[in-house]
Amino acid sequence: MGLSIISLHCLILGLFLQLAVGYGSNVSYDSRSFIIDGQRKLLISTAIHYPRSVPAMWPGLIQLAKEGGANVIESYVFWNGHELSPDNYYFEGRYDLVKFIKTVQQSGMYMMLRIGPFVAAEWNFGGVPVWLHYVPGTVFRTDNEPWKYYMKKFTTYIVNLMKKERLFASQGGPIIMAQVENEYGYYEQSYGDGGKKYAMWAAKMALSQNIGVPWIMCQQWDAPAPVINTCNGFYCDDFTPISSNSPKIWTENWPGWFKTFGDVDPHRPVEDVAYAVARFFQKGGSVHNYYMYHGGTNFGRTAGGPFITTSYDYDAPIDEYGLPRLPKWGHLKELHGALKLCENALITGERTNVSLGPQQEANVYIDSSGGCAAFLANMDNKTDTVVKFRNMTYHLPAWSVSILPDCKNVVYNTAKVGSQASVIDMVPEDLRPSMVSPSKDLKALQWEVFVEKPGIWAKPEFNMTGFVDHINTTKDTTDYLWLTTSLYVDSNEKFLKGSSSPVLSVKSKGHALHVFVNQELQGSGFGNGTVFSFESEIPISLKAGKNEIALLSMTVGLQTAGPKYEWIGAGLTSVEIKGFNKGTVNLTKFNWTYKIGLLGEYLNLYKGETLKSTNWVSTTEPPKRKPLTWYKALVDPPSGKEPVGLDMIHMGKGLAWLNGEEIGRYWPRKSPKHHDCVDHCDYRGKFLPNKCSTGCGEPTQRWYHVPRSWFKPSGNVLVIFEETGGDPTQIRFSKRKASGVCSLVSEDHPSITVDSWTTAVKDTNDKKPTAQLSCPSNTRISAIKFASFGNPSGACGSYNQGDCHDPNSASVLEKVCLNRSDCSIELSKENFDLSYCPGTVRSLAVEAVCS
Repeated sequence: MGLSIISLHCLILGLFLQLAVGYGSNVSYDSRSFIIDGQRKLLISTAIHYPRSVPAMWPGLIQLAKEGGANVIESYVFWNGHELSPDNYYFEGRYDLVKFIKTVQQSGMYMMLRIGPFVAAEWNFGGVPVWLHYVPGTVFRTDNEPWKYYMKKFTTYIVNLMKKERLFASQGGPIIMAQVENEYGYYEQSYGDGGKKYAMWAAKMALSQNIGVPWIMCQQWDAPAPVINTCNGFYCDDFTPISSNSPKIWTENWPGWFKTFGDVDPHRPVEDVAYAVARFFQKGGSVHNYYMYHGGTNFGRTAGGPFITTSYDYDAPIDEYGLPRLPKWGHLKELHGALKLCENALITGERTNVSLGPQQEANVYIDSSGGCAAFLANMDNKTDTVVKFRNMTYHLPAWSVSILPDCKNVVYNTAKVGSQASVIDMVPEDLRPSMVSPSKDLKALQWEVFVEKPGIWAKPEFNMTGFVDHINTTKDTTDYLWLTTSLYVDSNEKFLKGSSSPVLSVKSKGHALHVFVNQELQGSGFGNGTVFSFESEIPISLKAGKNEIALLSMTVGLQTAGPKYEWIGAGLTSVEIKGFNKGTVNLTKFNWTYKIGLLGEYLNLYKGETLKSTNWVSTTEPPKRKPLTWYKALVDPPSGKEPVGLDMIHMGKGLAWLNGEEIGRYWPRKSPKHHDCVDHCDYRGKFLPNKCSTGCGEPTQRWYHVPRSWFKPSGNVLVIFEETGGDPTQIRFSKRKASGVCSLVSEDHPSITVDSWTTAVKDTNDKKPTAQLSCPSNTRISAIKFASFGNPSGACGSYNQGDCHDPNSASVLEKVCLNRSDCSIELSKENFDLSYCPGTVRSLAVEAVCS
């Protein structure tokens, strides 16, 4: 009986997938590289965390990584997202791990699976389920029997799931390596003898899983063979693995940094990222992973820290919304292409080190066929230099590496960014009333409102004298914990007769607090991403007689890592009121009534299943600046297909949902005005997270990613819980789009590009540096906003004309580029007047509008 067309297609697809990543691949390694089915591989990996995006985004993200020159996708496995309670497993939606890995497989890429199952990752509780902390006798990450039992149980569950789906390379799948534990070397000594025993146990336990591919342990300086220890950091060129039989692996190269509410926005220049990567491969590295390549979003309450923002953009090559961050993505793509040209020499050839100066060196690789590749490095972080190598002269900018795939021609320099940049805008769009809205006025947005009463909203959990630990009480089932007490005020108190107000003095282990007196919000207190605890003095209004004091204690993500991190608590430790006739009244030892969570949470108001409910009040004019208020509206999706963010600049602090999906915590908390922010970052020299900050005095996060796949064609239920008060009528959707593209290319940029290597190397004299512009799909270059050949300054979006400028620059670009989706132009005498700025290196800066 013949095959049907559908069956034939399925068979062909199956064969293609097997060929793409190997069928029953044998994965081994030596000191030079991983060896897959007998072939040495240079592995460039990119971290994309499946729950930090959504399934609809996975194919596009993976494809962007592949187009960027990667051949491996890396992700942690997020234990607390999968085992919601003991033996209660969840692998759907954003947590569909199997679907994610099969998407990687379908792309023809390999997979690095970091099972952990402790992950850190700025993820709530380091990825460990909170319930495990309350299993009697459990101590995390040490030689502790309950911990080891549950850790092994989950690790085995994941391994068996991967085996069942035949996802290990040994079965024909894409997974070529797996990781156990994570960065334990930092903390091993803190656990005494139990730390060393645990690390060895974890390695042995992993090896017993028989997955048929190598295991790795990052930042584990005593990892036992055959487990491979690896490096994490901003630079790993000096890293040497423990075993001389292990390849040099960099599991986490941080191309940016994470953000915390109330702090500035950190950036890492692409020149420095490229320098670090080139140096790693120059010094014998063969497996490299960007952490993160796409950071994504900490949806819901998954952010840890505490105080990690909902955005986990990480200044990564692919931004939070799934768009390539240019020029970072493009410059690194060119780097990966240059490395690929050197691959055979790098992983099979003999390496020779050559000194070129006090802070300059060359590493030369020559393979058995005579193929030669060289890396010329200038480690000086201030001064450019000229070096001689093999009887030729090369200009090396400070803090840069030049790559010569044939030991002669420079195809790439890490400091010379020639790939295009982009101008990204968040284009606002009013919330559009849904056509299924019951509002009679179709142009008016119909709101439903529910206002919480401050304090105890139902039968309390308990009453007791003094304070309890917040986390031990809520067990992280909610951010919120109410504490209430009452205070009698005598009518003779001076503050009742017009003198200064009494002051509530609060001390807390963290993380945040709102103070209500007699149902009115008095003020708030917060820690920050560095010091979680806080002390606040809040003026309050009291009346004669009985006063109700209600305190809303809050967590903002749980501790992520550190020695014995699971024991770090939160919540109040002291409450006093100053300003009474007889001095200070200490409320710490009063009797307090406790209630976990909010009434709206108990009523499941966030699920947004229907607009009409007995709990909601309908209005077209929702209250503004009203604390503890739930808002709900039926909205249509924003127009177009661009990624969407929810603009919450006019709100206070709270949580947001769309159609029951958790957008996350919002808090447009401003960063300090007087901070070390920079207008221009000098990429030269060692990078640290506070080196190149922006956003001083601005909200840490204004927009909150709402995936397009969460929208229905109509009738979308947007739910907001506002803690302190804001203006919901000012909430907007904003579409993220590239409105323009830029190029800045100098005459000393390598004239031979990676793409043109095979032909250009044959005739180097005719090749000139070239500026290239390419608009997003379905748009064209509608205007040249800026163009200057000479000595322009500035960056994309803010170029400035220098004192040397070809006045025909704009007209030349308009002739070549207008009304085209892409264009390119050489820096040649045919296009520009080379009589300007004689004796200097000239540049062409262009900014084009895409529409």
